[in-house]
Amino acid sequence: MTKFLLAVHVLAAIVAVGPVTVAASMFPPAARRVIEAPDDVRAAGTLQLLHRICRVYAVVGVAVPVFGFATASNMHVLGSAWLITSIALTALAAVVLAALVLPRQTALVEGGGAGGTRQATARLAMFTGLFNLLWAVVTVLMIVRPGSTTGA
Repeated sequence: MTKFLLAVHVLAAIVAVGPVTVAASMFPPAARRVIEAPDDVRAAGTLQLLHRICRVYAVVGVAVPVFGFATASNMHVLGSAWLITSIALTALAAVVLAALVLPRQTALVEGGGAGGTRQATARLAMFTGLFNLLWAVVTVLMIVRPGSTTGA
């Protein structure tokens, strides 16, 4: 059962978190294009699509910690420092996405670029980078697992 849970956890991370990190990273430059050319329908459509990908896959991404907890429980490692750190960083990444990235994306999409500034897109890029960095650290912790019995 552990192998099944671990496989679903890893697949969920790839399928859910991957698209969010890529789409969120593509969003600020796309928003700058809309700000520079507010009448460009294609650029506005791209912006809407990237935002939709972020929103949808953020919800799908809930499966990652759900199956992560199930896997960790099955492996009896819930008290491990690397896992507790990963859980805290995952929670922080979720807060960054939900409170800092998605609302700023929504404001830019709903404003159609109007009122958006390069400064706003730069700030969004910074928060997106922080989100991506948190996930990168969690991924490394999941692979290395300090103190694990795998010898890694």
